Amino acid sequence: MFPKKFSQLLLAIITLLMISPSGAWAKSDQYQEAQTLVTQCSLVLKDFCSNDDYQWLRNNLKNAKAVMVVPQRLRGGFILGGSGGTGTLISQNSDGSWTGPAFYTMGGVSLGLQAGAEASQVVMLVMSKKGMDSLLTTSFKLGADISVAAGPVGAGAKASTADIIAYSKSKGVFGGLSLDGSVIAVRDALDKAYYKKAVSPSDILIAKSVNNPASISYRETVQKLANSK
Repeated sequence: MFPKKFSQLLLAIITLLMISPSGAWAKSDQYQEAQTLVTQCSLVLKDFCSNDDYQWLRNNLKNAKAVMVVPQRLRGGFILGGSGGTGTLISQNSDGSWTGPAFYTMGGVSLGLQAGAEASQVVMLVMSKKGMDSLLTTSFKLGADISVAAGPVGAGAKASTADIIAYSKSKGVFGGLSLDGSVIAVRDALDKAYYKKAVSPSDILIAKSVNNPASISYRETVQKLANSK
């Protein structure tokens, strides 16, 4: 069995890959990275909602307390696997409008019979107050701190009760994809870059003390999708 420290090291490497200057955006370009994520999240959510296989997602978006979109979640490994990605969360107000986004990472390690590599897009509907409260903390683990269930696919499908309902579209080959055990953590640096000051998810989503007009289009897109029939 692999040592715990090795698993922790792999998770740290995955996280660094998501935020490293050797990636698509350097540290000095974090605002552009954040805005690019917002644009990608809008496109991914529209794509999911336009697919009849994800009818449950489209019909229940209006019932969600928040929606998290990860445009690209990378996973790979042999025996010991790792995954990582960055995304956004926006929350729904009582009048049906939406607030945000706040920025998060999703990462995890797994041990078992597995081989291959995969790139996936993830959309998660936050359906409970417990799920929403967890997202206002620094970090939490799916399946441990809150429950997560795979979203139903196809017409007439029904979802099991869970704090978060998750959908994923994948390219590549990988056995047994699951979000259980994934750690969701706040991307403070992107929040700060996007809002030009140090802010927490509570500042963004609950107190609504900051706003970036560049995200208006995304929020309006989500509201339109939530109100569509």
